This record gives sequence, C-alpha cells and structure tokens, in this order.
Amino acid sequence: MTEFGSFSKDAAYKPMSDINTTPMVDVMLVLLIIFMVTVPLLTHNVPVNLPQSGQGVSQDKPGSVALSVDAAGQVFWNDALLPEGALAARLQEAARQTPQPEVRLRADRDARYGVIAGIISEAQGAGLQRLGFVTQPERR
Repeated sequence: MTEFGSFSKDAAYKPMSDINTTPMVDVMLVLLIIFMVTVPLLTHNVPVNLPQSGQGVSQDKPGSVALSVDAAGQVFWNDALLPEGALAARLQEAARQTPQPEVRLRADRDARYGVIAGIISEAQGAGLQRLGFVTQPERR
C-alpha cells in the first residue's frame, strides 16, 4: 500500500513539493466575475458636447451683442450699463430682428450664479435662439 505525500512511512517516497493552484484559480475567477459585473456600473457615460478652447480671439460680428456681467451684478449691453429692468426689453427687441443676433454672455468669475441664470432665463423667454458664453483661454 502506498501513501500520499509526507504521510508515507516508506523512505522511498518524497514529500510533494508542488503548489496546489486550484484554490487560487477559483478565487481569481470569482474576482474576475465581480469586476466584470461592477465596472460597467461605475462608469457613467453621459453624452456631453463640450466646447473647445479657441486658438485665437474671435471678432465680434455685426450681428452680435456683447452682454457682460461684472462682480457686483451690473449688466452691460455692448459695454453700456443697463438700468435695472431694461434687459428684458432689449432682449425682446433683439429677438424680433431678422436674423437674430448672437448674444455673447461674458461674466466675471466672481459674479453670482443667480444673476447669470436670470439672464439666460430672460433670453430664452424673449425667444433668442443663439446664446454663447465667452471664456478666456488658458495661458500656457
């Protein structure tokens, strides 16, 4: 009768020195299945059309309006200060033009979001179709 491994009483048999890899393969397969299930859940693919930074400074077209907001929340129409409440009338007047001008919104970095959101809402309510945001390109 022969015995297995080091439990043998016979000196002719040597202990088994091979590593049993079956438990390791089982664990690796379980981990692989877990990762295959969880990785698609962790990635969120939302189709977003991000703006590209322009190579140069764009020139104002004759059919465009520069609308600026400073840090204090004051609104400027083509660099002229607008009195409070006059923005809606100007936006409606611009919306009636054919073709409609492109409104380019420049906002100070410290401007309140509520002021900017209000301007966007008024522009949409007036019927303007083209509203752009002016940013400063990164300096390299």
